[in-house]
Amino acid sequence: MTDLPAPAPVPKPRRRLSFEWLGVAPFVIFVVMFLVLPTVYLLGAAFVSPQGQFTLDNIYALFTPQIMAAYSISIRISAASAILGALIGLAMTLAIIRGKLPEGLRSAVMTFSGVASNFAGVPLAFAFISTLGRLGLVTIILKLIGVDLYRSGFNLLSFWGLTITYLYFQIPLMILIIAPAIDGLKKEWSEAAAILGASPWQFWRYVGLPILWPSFLGTLSLLFANAFGAIATAYALTGSSLNIVPVLLYAQIRGDALQNPGLGAALALGMIVITATANIIYLFIAARAERWMK
Repeated sequence: MTDLPAPAPVPKPRRRLSFEWLGVAPFVIFVVMFLVLPTVYLLGAAFVSPQGQFTLDNIYALFTPQIMAAYSISIRISAASAILGALIGLAMTLAIIRGKLPEGLRSAVMTFSGVASNFAGVPLAFAFISTLGRLGLVTIILKLIGVDLYRSGFNLLSFWGLTITYLYFQIPLMILIIAPAIDGLKKEWSEAAAILGASPWQFWRYVGLPILWPSFLGTLSLLFANAFGAIATAYALTGSSLNIVPVLLYAQIRGDALQNPGLGAALALGMIVITATANIIYLFIAARAERWMK
């Protein structure tokens, strides 16, 4: 009896690169060119002295009193605008989606939020100076009725002035992000709670707010990162009168007497670490919130 020849191995089909990947190619190229490569460059430049030698002096310089004060005030402004923006945005979104307001109001607010969340920089600074500056329209109107904002202690070029300016794009961003989570609260849950005798406050305390809590914390982290990295609005509004990290970084890289590329790279690296941490927290919490909502 002769052995039968072993069957020839079936060649595995060759995996071809899908054409769908071409659709995301521009995104990948932009991420590599404007995020990955600059970050790698900053990581190297932060450890190089003006003479081109390896040094830790730039990192040590981050802990000097002036730079620590800049990081402190930047973190406090970002935290204040993030917390206020998150609370006001949450209240507005709950009123629009879960309240008894007119149906058409939601589309109007969402459209405005999409525009306002991207309205920043020099135009936003000019708008607030024209409105709440010393000769701004609202300032003059209030003075005519006996309310002097600046004599009462308000200053647009101060901590709270910049925080209020940031709220213009922080609140709309909160509305855009938290709206899907509020939409995920099913009406059956509130109806079941009412049938069991729970009051509206008890429903929000034991069901609604615990479900929204992860989404709220994640969005809060994203708003913090959004405010911490803002430079154009802060510089156009306050110039160098407010010592925040983006303005200090701009002074280092624009080529004036304070120019120090290595220290500028170290400042930028510190900002990347803080904003990346905030974004990672947001992505982690958002993933858990989406899993819970399913």
